[in-house]
Amino acid sequence: MATNKDPKGWRWQTKAVRGGQKRSPFQETSEALYLTSGYAYEDPEQAEARFKGAPGYVYTRYGNPTTSVFEDRMAMLEGAPVARATSSGMAAVSTALMCCLRSGDHVVAAKALFGAIRFVLEEVLPRWNITVTLVDGTDIAQWRKAVTNKTKIVLLETPSNPTLEIVDIKKVADIAHKVGARLMVDNAFASPALQRPMEFGADIIVHSSTKYIDGQGRVLGGVILCDEKFLSDHLQVYFRNVGPSLSPFNAWVHLKSLETLDLRIRQHSKNAAEVADFLAAEKKITRVIYPFRKDHPQHALAKKQMSAGGGVMAFTIDGGKKEAFRFGRALKLIDISNNLGDSKSLLTHPATTTHQRMKADARLEVGVTDSLVRLAVGLEDPADLCDDIAQALKKI
Repeated sequence: MATNKDPKGWRWQTKAVRGGQKRSPFQETSEALYLTSGYAYEDPEQAEARFKGAPGYVYTRYGNPTTSVFEDRMAMLEGAPVARATSSGMAAVSTALMCCLRSGDHVVAAKALFGAIRFVLEEVLPRWNITVTLVDGTDIAQWRKAVTNKTKIVLLETPSNPTLEIVDIKKVADIAHKVGARLMVDNAFASPALQRPMEFGADIIVHSSTKYIDGQGRVLGGVILCDEKFLSDHLQVYFRNVGPSLSPFNAWVHLKSLETLDLRIRQHSKNAAEVADFLAAEKKITRVIYPFRKDHPQHALAKKQMSAGGGVMAFTIDGGKKEAFRFGRALKLIDISNNLGDSKSLLTHPATTTHQRMKADARLEVGVTDSLVRLAVGLEDPADLCDDIAQALKKI
């Protein structure tokens, strides 16, 4: 295969289009899709050498040419040394945790996390005698107090799902590193188009590439980005043997999506800012949560870490669950769905869907009330979205 020129001098958008591309002798302009589970060898000696670590492919659970291009491109975009693609976002999170944690280890995490991640932290890790401390992610003093010499991983989302909490990556990274821990940041909401956590000291980045990386609600995927040491010491052996690998077809879809990621996320952010301002003026909306609005409690930090506000917001509706449901039923354009990052605008009621397995007091603690809805603003004309919201608000 012929590999692209050294992209060292390329700007971000050029990397998103051409980074990591490898062409076969046919010189295809679109990345090739290699739908194969296995690979043939020239002779038994070559097979033996590859199983001992020589360059080349062995089995698609271990690696695939299409998947490798996606991994290389994601690493370029995040500014990470290496990446490994997984079958889903939760596969990325759970693999990154379980590959390096052992009995007796300690994890510190922000309370404001996706519901399934909270499940892994609170229900799965304790089965192996791994202790977890949850903190208010915005309170730096709590991070300092929580870490110990047994802390191996510090975990946060910023912006968080679904309350758009912003955590100071640099300060938490410094705290983690003082006790020899690694900082893991879920960057799914911002994507590398808006935020690159390794620039602020993060050691591991995880993505649900199902969201903005794909961007059109088509395929599942996840990514783990890290340094060579974490890969060689922990991730690679675990990954090869446990098998949370991404399918080559999904990797190919993600590759095509990366070509438009910057364009899409900028438009998502522009549309979301307009819808957020519209909502803030509505009397039946009691609160709007959007990182780049000046009334967001971490507005200044969001502006420091992100280049735009992203496509997701949350807001509270006067009247609790009953009126939130009535609002959702009245929408004609915006869909009700637990997904996000689609080109179509999607509304979610987190307390009864993505976070419904959390105990009621835990939900309230992180602001997931019955009045809260999450809106992932799509690529429609924002005026049409505002019109749809306005007519739905009249029904409550």
